[in-house]
Amino acid sequence: MQDKVKKYLFDIKQAIEEIESFIENKSFQDFTNGTLLQSAVERKLEIIGEALSRIKKIDEDILDNIADARRIIGFRNIIIHGYDVLDSKIIWDALQDNLPQLKKEIENLMED
Repeated sequence: MQDKVKKYLFDIKQAIEEIESFIENKSFQDFTNGTLLQSAVERKLEIIGEALSRIKKIDEDILDNIADARRIIGFRNIIIHGYDVLDSKIIWDALQDNLPQLKKEIENLMED
């Protein structure tokens, strides 16, 4: 695995861990009422999507090990370009339902 890919995987893992710390002991209501919290989470989601996009350009086969890689990249584009149509519930649900699996997949890749 190329060093650049390893760096991007590290960036993704770090962004996930930061999101986890941001939302720890927070409710959906806290998330929807906290523009600072939403902004911080959205920024980290942008980083995750961008890092996956860069990995795709270097070695697209790595994305086969990340179940929703292409959807995450697409979601990054929505956050950046479709900021006015973002749905807080969709973001919150993704954090609760998909972030732990993504973290596990990234950690597995980093171990290889």
